Amino acid sequence: MGVDKIPHLIEFPKIGNSEKGLLTIAESYKNVPFDIKRVFWVGGFSEITERGNHAHKETQQILICQHGVIDFFAIMPDGIEYNFRIDQPNIGIYVPAAAWHKMLYQPGTIQLVLASSYYDESDYFRMYDDYKKYYLAW
Repeated sequence: MGVDKIPHLIEFPKIGNSEKGLLTIAESYKNVPFDIKRVFWVGGFSEITERGNHAHKETQQILICQHGVIDFFAIMPDGIEYNFRIDQPNIGIYVPAAAWHKMLYQPGTIQLVLASSYYDESDYFRMYDDYKKYYLAW
């Protein structure tokens, strides 16, 4: 399985310095391996919070920790697990389609997400048993 089909870290370039600030760049098909169709962010955590616990049939995503700390856990249909911790705004986690994943957010964390598709509820596996059955029959 190629690196573009498994969860992995992506380091985005930083331009600037601590005096004037840093600009971080994400561009479709340059350092983002898909056409960005949707951008959303999640925040407002007052305590350690778990989110996710789902997978996508088609959607690919990149999760970026704009502030705080995110612990990421994923399992692929072949059973291989991936775990990452991100706490820098120039590091993203590539989440391929078919990755069952969850995130743990520390209080104050803000996450930015780049997605390869528009929101479509039919793209989600919300129950792990449905996910396993789908990929066992694959």
